[in-house]
Amino acid sequence: MREPLILDGHNDLLTRLLQRGGLSATADFARSDAGAIDLARARAGGFGGGFFAVWAPSPMDASARMARMQGDSYDMPLPPPLGHGEASAIVAEEIAILEALQQAGHLRICTDTAMLRETLGSERLAAILHIEGAEAIGPDLAELQGLHDRGLRSLGPVWSRETIFGHGVPFRFPSTGDTGPGLTDAGKRLVAACDEMGIMLDLSHLNEAGFRDVARLSRRPLVATHSNAHAISPHARNLTDAQLDAIAESDGIVGLNFACAFLRPDGRMRSDTGLDIVLRHLDHLLDRLGEDRVGIGSDYDGALVPKALTSVADLPALRRAMTDHGIGPETMAKICHGNWLRVLAKSWD
Repeated sequence: MREPLILDGHNDLLTRLLQRGGLSATADFARSDAGAIDLARARAGGFGGGFFAVWAPSPMDASARMARMQGDSYDMPLPPPLGHGEASAIVAEEIAILEALQQAGHLRICTDTAMLRETLGSERLAAILHIEGAEAIGPDLAELQGLHDRGLRSLGPVWSRETIFGHGVPFRFPSTGDTGPGLTDAGKRLVAACDEMGIMLDLSHLNEAGFRDVARLSRRPLVATHSNAHAISPHARNLTDAQLDAIAESDGIVGLNFACAFLRPDGRMRSDTGLDIVLRHLDHLLDRLGEDRVGIGSDYDGALVPKALTSVADLPALRRAMTDHGIGPETMAKICHGNWLRVLAKSWD
């Protein structure tokens, strides 16, 4: 089952390529390599494209972090804020990687829904330029126009660690996202500017107070590109029913995240996670949001995912599981790409 095509709410391919050598690593994209996304796997799995995240990582011990997320509970301290200069350099490198992939004919950076519809199903992947954590933008927002000119159409004010715009949620289990204060004055200006410019705001890593601030200030749909249901897995990164109801009221969308720790009721980052748990989250999201407001937000190349969904080549297994679960073709098409196209039209126009 390679159809309907999937337009995915979040991947970290650009960070993986940066860490593997930057521009030189783009030569591997046309054929299968060690990551979750490349052109060969995309064609095999019916992966049409999605949000390609630009993210500046903090120094961290990944193995120690993974070990801590195997326990019954955990509360990992967040990295300190990242400097503007360091973040700007990394953002520039990752956007250059995305542009190189476009120049090579592997993808197309799409800036409106007409381009997305035209590109989906073509020889190229449809790419939406997304920035996860706005450290490369200063308090006067001077960089925002230049980023928009290069194709930026989706922005998360924070990636878990604090920025000058707001506060993110920690990697904490069990916990809600009610972990600190809301948007700063600069964050409120950022919301207004993004609304005006047609840059979608992603609330996935924002804490509850920041979420409420965006809900109050923005006139656009509320969007969490890669988040799950707190009612199923009580992780700080997941959305409570009250947050899901606010998203539904705004006619927004949530992208179902494949990261095992955000799927599992025990919060553990273990790949022996069945598709039955993925379907439990999907059922809950459909129940709270309705079939027009749920999409996919895989977190590929940025998280440990279930063995059955190791790469985009495995996406047919997800379609089969949804079909066997009773999800019909019309709803399937909405979840796979139709709902993203609908919400992006309202977010960008």
